[in-house]
Amino acid sequence: MGYGIGTPDVIAVLRAAGGPYPVAGLSIALALRQLARGAAPLAEHVARVREERGALTRQLARLGLAPRRSHANFVFVECGQRARLCAAALASLSVLVREFTGRPGLATALRITLPGEPAAFERLTRALDTALSPQAIVFDLDGVLADVRKSQRAAMIGTAAAYGVSVTMEEIESALRAGDAANDWIVTQRLIAAAGGQIDLETVTARFQALYLGTAGSPGLRERERLIVPRALLERLSKRLPLAVVTGRPREEARWFLERMGIADVFRAVVCMEDAARKPDPAPVRLALTRLGVRRAWMVGNTPDDVRAATGADVVPLGIVAPGDDLSATAAALADAGAARVLSQLADLEELLP
Repeated sequence: MGYGIGTPDVIAVLRAAGGPYPVAGLSIALALRQLARGAAPLAEHVARVREERGALTRQLARLGLAPRRSHANFVFVECGQRARLCAAALASLSVLVREFTGRPGLATALRITLPGEPAAFERLTRALDTALSPQAIVFDLDGVLADVRKSQRAAMIGTAAAYGVSVTMEEIESALRAGDAANDWIVTQRLIAAAGGQIDLETVTARFQALYLGTAGSPGLRERERLIVPRALLERLSKRLPLAVVTGRPREEARWFLERMGIADVFRAVVCMEDAARKPDPAPVRLALTRLGVRRAWMVGNTPDDVRAATGADVVPLGIVAPGDDLSATAAALADAGAARVLSQLADLEELLP
């Protein structure tokens, strides 16, 4: 609810720009109800908003932004090139702010409303700190650090073929985009079942592992895995923030890859299949934060499960498309799941970090 005061010609312009009913009936009813409560609750609310306004202004300045002086129930802040990422990161944490995309002179600014309620304000300030001042970076392993098209995905195709079912890379990608697909054994069984095969999970798992790990005298498909990101980049990131891996792989397999690629030492925490429920459950992401001793983080993943696990843990989710995957379809799935941004490459993190 609000009102405007001006000369007749100014008010005429405002009326012309407004709808036939500028204030909704429900808003009027609620305003009358609030007024009927008397002046004390209103004064208390105004005092609370003023306190929040001062606290938020100081926080935004501490985070390197430029808040404008305000006498309203919001703070208008100039964010520069960080505006769009900030708004998207906040949205991923269920905090909505107003953007002015395409508006000359306002395109890099945000309008942040003051809730006037302690719990909501605490959620707002915590989300701002997470979006603009992360304490750690969490990575998924497969498709983010490890190219698994010729290893894990090949094992999925080979396992299905052993039972007379033809599975394509495109079908695997589609299954990953559909969600609840953080376990390759389960996904393989589903793909076989979708083609009419009835193979129990234990049998599927045994066949998959034989192909992936290899058997006596026969190397496994995991030998084909390669590191997607240069070690040098991970080293630079680790000097800025502690790094962690959250993966659905068994611990031995995750350790094998990290050590084989010579990057195990850059990660301070590794959460594996044995440690927590599988994504999209946020438990493994929360466990990674606990092991790092931090509360605020960003997470990079290549599936909607990664994005949902991150948001469930109040972590800013960043998406990336795994090598060889359908760029358009996967980027859209990541965005729909709530990714604050879909990176072109992991090196983009160096520019995005404060």
